[in-house]
Amino acid sequence: MDLKDRKLFAIAADLVVFAFDGGDLKLLLVRRAKAPFKGEWALPGGFLEDGEDLDACAIRELKEETGLELRKLSQIAVFSAPGRDPRGDVISVPYIALVRLAGVSPIAGSDADDAEWIGVNSLPPLAFDHAEIVEAARKKLLDGLYQTTDVFELLPPSFTLSEAQTVFECVSGGEIDKRNFRSWALKKAPLIETGEQRTGAHRPARTYSLPSEPGASNE
Repeated sequence: MDLKDRKLFAIAADLVVFAFDGGDLKLLLVRRAKAPFKGEWALPGGFLEDGEDLDACAIRELKEETGLELRKLSQIAVFSAPGRDPRGDVISVPYIALVRLAGVSPIAGSDADDAEWIGVNSLPPLAFDHAEIVEAARKKLLDGLYQTTDVFELLPPSFTLSEAQTVFECVSGGEIDKRNFRSWALKKAPLIETGEQRTGAHRPARTYSLPSEPGASNE
């Protein structure tokens, strides 16, 4: 069959951007300014433009709709169910990104009326099939929880093991044995001790970082 005789689909990139506020996992959402689903919450994203690859599309759409600039993105899956978009046949290739919440304030732009961080356990109804995309992203995050160090990217550059365990529990949705988590974090992750301590209501706690963090030490 000649290419010109084949049915054409629009292709979109959507962004599932997670952050952590110290006690809750957050998701970046935008309120749509245009139909369809005007006024409803959705993932940031949009259509692929001529001469653009999907990675570039995802980065551009996120910046246009929320003001955020990200470079570390990974694809989740492909969503292509008929009727998923009332405007026609649209294939979505969503991306997942993890960011440190400190200093990251979304600003609505382009075709978004608002952009906010919302807790993943109190999400509003989402436009299109974006609830399914979010669930796929959460599953991807959970499946890689102990196979990668990705989740540590939600934490500040240096963190205590208690802070790390809290974010892991938020992702997993349940309590984690403290001794087992610490053993994994120090032997398998592996984390590097920074030589500094965090003081608070309890006794001072050692802080750690990922090996890739500037200033990390192996001593």
